[in-house]
Amino acid sequence: MATRPTPLRALIVEDRAADADLILRELKRGGFVTTHERVETADALRAALDEHAWDILLSDYYLPSFDAPGALAVLQASGQDVPFIVVSGSVGEDTAVAAMRAGATDYIMKDRLQRLPAAVAKALAEAAVRRERLQLQQDLARVQKLEAIGRLAGGVAHDFNNVLTAILGSAELLMMDTPPGEHAREEVEIIRDAAVRAQDLIRQLLAFSARQVLQPVVLDVNDLITDLGRMLRRLIGEDLTLDTDLARDLRAVRADPGQVEQVLVNLAVNARDAMPDGGRLAIRTENADVTDGGDVPAGPYVLIEVTDTGTGMDAPTLARVFEPFFTTKERGKGTGLGLASVYGIVRQSGGHIAVTSTPGVGTSFRIHLPRVDAPIDAAPAPRVVSVPAAGTETVLVAEDEQMVRVLIRKVLEQAGYTVLLASGGAEALQLAARHAGPIQMLVTDVVMPGMNGRELARRLLELRPDTKVLYLSGYTDDAVERHGVLDPGTAFMQKPFSPGALASRVREVLGGA
Repeated sequence: MATRPTPLRALIVEDRAADADLILRELKRGGFVTTHERVETADALRAALDEHAWDILLSDYYLPSFDAPGALAVLQASGQDVPFIVVSGSVGEDTAVAAMRAGATDYIMKDRLQRLPAAVAKALAEAAVRRERLQLQQDLARVQKLEAIGRLAGGVAHDFNNVLTAILGSAELLMMDTPPGEHAREEVEIIRDAAVRAQDLIRQLLAFSARQVLQPVVLDVNDLITDLGRMLRRLIGEDLTLDTDLARDLRAVRADPGQVEQVLVNLAVNARDAMPDGGRLAIRTENADVTDGGDVPAGPYVLIEVTDTGTGMDAPTLARVFEPFFTTKERGKGTGLGLASVYGIVRQSGGHIAVTSTPGVGTSFRIHLPRVDAPIDAAPAPRVVSVPAAGTETVLVAEDEQMVRVLIRKVLEQAGYTVLLASGGAEALQLAARHAGPIQMLVTDVVMPGMNGRELARRLLELRPDTKVLYLSGYTDDAVERHGVLDPGTAFMQKPFSPGALASRVREVLGGA
C-alpha cells in the first residue's frame, strides 16, 4: 500500500535557485508535497513569516548579504515555533554545533540531502509534541485560574450571604411594621429590592464556584428544552429564529432541571446580544459516546449544542469567556456572570463545556452531561401551603454569625416559638443539656468553627432523638456534602432567606400545625 503524501509548507532561505530545486526534489522523493517560497534577505524573510504560516524553515549557512545565524535570529524574533534546519555546503563541525546551540533543529550537508526528508519528519513530529504540551500547559493554567477564582468567589458569596440574610430579613420585618403608603415604607422597599438584586448576583457567583445547592433528578433534556421553548422565543425576540433538533432516542441525565434551564437561558441571552441585527439560534441534542479521552473524558454522554450566527469572538475573548465579571458589553449592560454561572453549573453537574467561535460567523457551545440508565423521575406535585407559619414549639438555634442569629430569633419568636440561642455547636449542646423541657427542633448553620452543624445534630439526636433538624448555609462546600447534609430527606435551607420563608420552612419540617 502506497504511503500517503505529506503536505509541507517550506520557507527556504537560499540564494541559488538550483540548490532550492535540489532540496524540493529530495523532499518529494521522501513523500512530501511541498508548497514553498524562496527568500534571500532578512527583510524578505520577515515579510514571508508575517504573511504565511510555515511548517519548516530551511536555510543555507552563507548568503551574499545574510547567513543562517541571522535567519535564525529573525525567526526567533517573530515568536513563531517553526523548526529551523540548516542546509549548507562544507562548513566546520564547530559551526554546525554553534548553530544547534543557538536554536537550530538540525544541520544537513548539501552533499547528503538524502538525510533531509527524515530530518524534516523528525522536526515536524517534535514540533507537534511541543505545541501539544504548550497547549496542555495553557489549558491547565486556565483551569487553575478559574478554580482559584471560583474558590475566592465561593468564600466571598458565603460571607456575603450572611450579610444579605440580615439585610433582607430585617427589611421585610420593617415592612411588616410599616403600613403601605408611608414614606418610610418606600425606603424600606428600596433596601429590600436592592438586597434581592444582590441575592441574584450572589447566586450566579455560587453557580460559577460550584458551591450552590443542587437538587438533581433523572430527567429528559428534550422535554426540558421543549417546555422552555416558548419562553426562549419570547426572550430572544421576533427578529431571531429559534431552531431545535432534538434526538428521538435521547437518553436520560441526572441534573438539577432548574439549573439546566438557567444554562439554556443564559446561553440564549448571550446569543441574542451577539445578534443585534437578527440571526439564528439553534439547539441540538444527541447521544454522544466519547472514546478519545481528549478535553472530555471517555464515556457516554448527552450532548447539548447551542449555536448562534452572531458576531463571534476573537481568540483573546474566547480565552476569557468563562471568567466572572469579564464582559465585552458596555458598562452597565452586563455583569459578566452569565457564562461564568453556565460554566459552574455544568461543572458541578459532572459535565463538560467547550466553546468555539469565529468572528463574523458565530459561536457554538457544546455541553456534555453524563448519561444515566435510570427511569425519568416524576415531576414534583405543586406545593400547597395549608398550615400557618406560627407555632409554639421550642427551637434550638445554632448560628455563628450574630446578625443572622438575632434575625432568626426575632422571626421565630414573633411566630410564637420559644427560642434557645447559641453561637456554636458546643454552646448549643450545653443549652440542650440544661433545658428541662422538650426541644422539638434544631436550626443550625452547616459550617461553623469548632463543630459543624452535622456533628452538632448527631450529638444532639443521641440525647434527644425526636428532635427535627433544619440546616442552613450560604453555600455547599466539600464538608457539607461529605457529612451527608444533602442526603435525600434532609431539611436544608439556602441563605439568604426571607422571614416568611424561614417561618414556613420551620413549620413544614415540624410537620404542620
